[in-house]
Amino acid sequence: MILVAFQGSSIDGEAYTDVVDSAHRAPGWLDSTVSVWSAYGLAVFAVLMLVGWWRARRTGAEAAVTALAVPVVVVAAYGIDSLLKSAVRESRPCRSLRVVTLEACPASGDWSFPSNHATIAAAAAVALFFVSRRLGAVAAVAALAMALSRVWVGVHYPHDVVAGLAVGALLALGAMTLLGRRPESLARRITAGRLRPLLVS
Repeated sequence: MILVAFQGSSIDGEAYTDVVDSAHRAPGWLDSTVSVWSAYGLAVFAVLMLVGWWRARRTGAEAAVTALAVPVVVVAAYGIDSLLKSAVRESRPCRSLRVVTLEACPASGDWSFPSNHATIAAAAAVALFFVSRRLGAVAAVAALAMALSRVWVGVHYPHDVVAGLAVGALLALGAMTLLGRRPESLARRITAGRLRPLLVS
């Protein structure tokens, strides 16, 4: 059943316009930096996941299994977030409020709530904590920066990114906690097959 879209501007539309106005008054170099991060910053999380896996396989098969689970969890979080978007069907603020934004407003039907970028970033950050606290901390800071950037460039309301962070974090926490109960059995199965090089160096 498709839910009726709620009007995001009634929640924090004023806060959104304040942020967008601040972006227009900010130095050009800042806007350019935030725009680049908003568009391409998710690549940083992919690099962190790769680093986490490379280090983990030197530690042992069980650690490598945990590291390999991170991208799987992130993809799953993205899928669930996309389903939520289709259910809620909230229009982008740049369409509802007719404001000029740093980033081109997504096409009609590309829904706003929750933020995919924020969900992916939060899921990666929380999952990476199970691999390495240091990598997880770096990813957490990057996730917050990603969430803020999506409001700054004008494509999301603040509540979109807050919800995205919560969805990604909770899904990753649940999935990685469940995985942590049986890393040995998974490691044995994988090391016995052709995927063994993924777990041990």
